[in-house]
Amino acid sequence: MPSADPDLREAAAPAAHDAAPAAHDAAPAAHDAAPAANDPVAGARPARPRARLRARGVAPAAEGAAPDGGALDDVDRALLRILQADGRITNLKLAQAVGLSSASTHERVKRLQRDGTILGFHARLNPALLQAGLLVFAEVRLADMSNEVNAAFKAAVQLRPEILECHEVAGGFDYLLKTRVAHMGAYRDLVAAVAWSLPGVRDVRTYAVMEELKNTTALPLAPREPVVN
Repeated sequence: MPSADPDLREAAAPAAHDAAPAAHDAAPAAHDAAPAANDPVAGARPARPRARLRARGVAPAAEGAAPDGGALDDVDRALLRILQADGRITNLKLAQAVGLSSASTHERVKRLQRDGTILGFHARLNPALLQAGLLVFAEVRLADMSNEVNAAFKAAVQLRPEILECHEVAGGFDYLLKTRVAHMGAYRDLVAAVAWSLPGVRDVRTYAVMEELKNTTALPLAPREPVVN
């Protein structure tokens, strides 16, 4: 095959020579860009997945950030809702549910315990299997509201484990009791020991529960009210 025209070879050589520096100059720019891509500070950090958090209607918060002034933020409320439903949930599952790291979730729960928002974790027992299947409420009215009579009544209430709750109330009577016993005979013995043995008790009205429609200790946790400037 005949060789190319010498004049054409001479014209092409300078053009190729001039293009080489441009390619050589572009290399440092690509080299300089590489550290930025590899540097976790200079480059953009990937966002933490928050799909679970948004699905629960909770606005994503800064990782591990505590709310100002001791107020509960949306993440705290989400944690409390989950813990009320399952107090034995693992920290890992709890963290996944709210979209935070395990360390941040653990610190938030500890803070909620320190500030008294979480009072404790308890087992929920079946009263029907423990000779406490009968639920009875009682209204107690005292004839004498002196300090001595009130102190004696309160002391007697504290001594009986069958009395689950005792509340001093406003209205037509003085105290409302919530009790659990095995049967009505056991309830009569309880009333006789706590109420009728005290000279200041005037009246006791009993309400035996026939059907328990709702029984929960979970507190309602509504979302925070928006701040209006």
